[in-house]
Amino acid sequence: MKFAFRILLLLLLPTLSPAQDAMQTINELTAKMNLINDYSVNAVIRSDIPFIKILPVKATIYFKQKDKFRIKSKSIAILPKQGFTDLSTLLNKKGSYTAVANGSEMYSNTNAAMVIILPVSDTSDLTMARLWIDTENDIILKSQITTRSSGTIMIEYTYGAQKQIGLPDNVVITVDVKKFKIPKGVATDINRNSETDEKKPPGKTGKVFIKFTDYVINKGISDDIFTK
Repeated sequence: MKFAFRILLLLLLPTLSPAQDAMQTINELTAKMNLINDYSVNAVIRSDIPFIKILPVKATIYFKQKDKFRIKSKSIAILPKQGFTDLSTLLNKKGSYTAVANGSEMYSNTNAAMVIILPVSDTSDLTMARLWIDTENDIILKSQITTRSSGTIMIEYTYGAQKQIGLPDNVVITVDVKKFKIPKGVATDINRNSETDEKKPPGKTGKVFIKFTDYVINKGISDDIFTK
């Protein structure tokens, strides 16, 4: 019986090891994320989405553990529902997903570990997430999140002065135009019918560019910021 159990365990090891390695990578990543209790940061948000007309927007973004998030701006800021802070919230819910190692890939001059996140529940809005992780610095270089409600969203991160605590200087978000929900008040031009536009097929994806400056980290933020 003991011999049979050992044989079974040896057969299972190749299956268990990738998941264990992936969870270790995720645990180290979230440990670094959780060093940030709160932050505020100035942001310039620029959108390049077919048929949507909007100028670059200046905003202040606030975040507080575990999942408080607010954008304050005098103009309308376009961001997808599954924004960059939702990923940290997802990864901290350890029992809600399985992490599987998927090899490595060169990205941004880094040999990034690739991890696939699969939800445990069949009713989850998330269907799958792919992460490209710099394991030396415990930061996400790129993520690709697929949900039932918003399609596929890809987020690319560029780091600078705040790299040591995992906060990016720039983010590029690529969205599925068919699934993207246009905020009320944003000017759209869906019914264009000029000869130039008729010859040019509508893009399937759009991009949102965000530049961050002047981070204020772990100085405390009132809960009132998130309710007003």
